[in-house]
Amino acid sequence: MNIPIGLSEIAQIANVTTAAVNNWRNRYDDFPTPIAELKAGAIFDEDQVKSWLRKRGKIMGAKVISFINLKGGVAKTTTTAGVATTLAGEKKKKVLVVDLDPQTNCTTMLIGEDKWKELNENGYTLYTLFKDSLEEKSQFDLSKTLQQGVSKIQNVKSLDLIPSSLDMIDIQDQISTIPRGQFYSNNPTEIIKRALNPVIDNYDYVLIDCPPNMGIITLNGLRISDGYIIPTIPDVLSTYGIPQIINRVEKFSRNIGEKIMCLGIVATKVRGQSTLHDRTLKILQKGKDAPLFKTIFYENNQIGEAAECTQVTTLRQKWGYQGQFERFNSFADEIIEKMEV
Repeated sequence: MNIPIGLSEIAQIANVTTAAVNNWRNRYDDFPTPIAELKAGAIFDEDQVKSWLRKRGKIMGAKVISFINLKGGVAKTTTTAGVATTLAGEKKKKVLVVDLDPQTNCTTMLIGEDKWKELNENGYTLYTLFKDSLEEKSQFDLSKTLQQGVSKIQNVKSLDLIPSSLDMIDIQDQISTIPRGQFYSNNPTEIIKRALNPVIDNYDYVLIDCPPNMGIITLNGLRISDGYIIPTIPDVLSTYGIPQIINRVEKFSRNIGEKIMCLGIVATKVRGQSTLHDRTLKILQKGKDAPLFKTIFYENNQIGEAAECTQVTTLRQKWGYQGQFERFNSFADEIIEKMEV
């Protein structure tokens, strides 16, 4: 449940004076809008204020990014895993991956199928969390579901995971019907938000691998996100849904009263000799729908091989010697620049 706070409480959270908070209100157009104007002063939503303070670097906290595309097979999961391992390994960030996609590909890439099966059989996946919401139970155990130090890359030490489950396929359409609770405070788009609240600010980055749709599970990811990235193959079928994604996120953003930035589109599986890919890239570079990241990921066999959860020594060994390591490194730099500078 959202908590109302005044200017003095905001000042305490940010460790500044009330005058500084008033200055922010006047200086920044995106400062949260008051939920009420009382005689004693303006009242704000605590979640909205804290989110704004984190984005502006006024307080420490995780930077949360969702990876979305309505079409499957665009290397969304591979891109998420690649960025996560690069941020944790090369950039020395503390990273959490939240696998919201019922296909569980990101989970198995990071911990392997055998470990996933063990967790799934014991109920230590996000399926238990969503099932709890439907059945009004409390069986989800965050401490046992949160997998720490999951990377099989020897020099990647600070990467954690909240695993997904194939069983989520069976309940994803039912989540919108969750009971509203005694005080009508249960919101179907805030299930993840409530569950991760105790640990989310232990991380520098939280990366969310979303399902290939804009349903309730994806909205759960967006609800805690500062921004989102759209991985896409530069062809007609893969880029067709991009305007729909941006439009729906903008509407959702307005509805919850928090800005969710479109960080940009990243081109994946690009074939250098394809005239279609070249033509589509030129269209994307114009930035009509969203900015295009400078980093381009070309199609090669080593990317597919990297999906296997095998023990390796370095990130360069993981992503191969055909430029993929350098591309993930430069892509991570672009993300850091957008999120931290």
